[in-house]
Amino acid sequence: MPEEPETTEDASDELSEAMLTAARSVVRTCMQIRPSEHVLVVTDPETSEVGRALYEATAEVTDRILLMMMPPSHKKGMEPPSPVAELMRQQDVVLLATKTSLTHTRARRNATRENVRIASMPGITTDILSKGGMTADYGAMKKEISGLNPLLRKRTGVVVKSAAGTNLSFRTGARWVLEDSGICNRPGQITNLPAGKVFVLPKEGSANGKIVIDGSWEGRRLEEPLTLLVEDGVVIGTSGGEESEDVTREMDQARGRVRSSLIEKVGTIAEFGFGMNPRSHISGNQIEDQVVRGSAYIAIGDNTALGGSTGVGFQLRGVMSKASVELEDVDLVVDGKVTARKR
Repeated sequence: MPEEPETTEDASDELSEAMLTAARSVVRTCMQIRPSEHVLVVTDPETSEVGRALYEATAEVTDRILLMMMPPSHKKGMEPPSPVAELMRQQDVVLLATKTSLTHTRARRNATRENVRIASMPGITTDILSKGGMTADYGAMKKEISGLNPLLRKRTGVVVKSAAGTNLSFRTGARWVLEDSGICNRPGQITNLPAGKVFVLPKEGSANGKIVIDGSWEGRRLEEPLTLLVEDGVVIGTSGGEESEDVTREMDQARGRVRSSLIEKVGTIAEFGFGMNPRSHISGNQIEDQVVRGSAYIAIGDNTALGGSTGVGFQLRGVMSKASVELEDVDLVVDGKVTARKR
């Protein structure tokens, strides 16, 4: 007899089970929540299915669990309502599954000061949770990322290329950050999920060349590539559709509000990184796009979070698909494949 076609109800059950499986990974592997710990899940109407899955997975481990729904009127950059902020700082663990990021809010900083460990998942969708970057083996990824350290130490010269036309060189201005593995098990630690990237602060004034963003820009898939021309560490020209106009406008606005000594540094190449998450794909979600294995990303603008001196109050990020990343005599990524080997 022919098989019966899958019903909508069957598909819904499969999605729910896949989401719960990934949520269990967040709870047990990434956050390592214990039965004695108090946990708060913060969600909103657009991400409520993800929030519910995280709640259910946490409830399997501890009954000290609360779920709070943010108001639908909450906008990007706003603080959460005061009851949410107050509860955040009283927990052991907070899971932020919301449409807009709460990572840079005062409420999050206050919670971190109280040694709360936090996972922030801005823009998380059911797809990302059930079959995207959240389904990675985070234990294995942490081991692989940590294993890069011997290759990254004491080498400073970076060259980034891509078939789309990127040809950028710079020197590193600090150590490579290897903590974005998704494992968040220490008091006061914070992670974005999905995770899985390696990144660094480019030495100010050292970047030169051309960057062609062909994946996504500020969490938006691109209809045509965005090109950034870089000289002495700063973007000096842009081309490519609406995004080019957006970058120019954002930089012009920043020049009008920063102190005079920073005007020439507004377009600083603030961060560079490459993705290590084999389950992620470029989807137009900024957090996931940055961790796609074999992609590379850059940020322009404020670099103070990584110890730089350019505090210009804004940052823009773009992703290059299938990059090649050379670190002196080491091929870290070749045509979108992570190789991490000496030549």
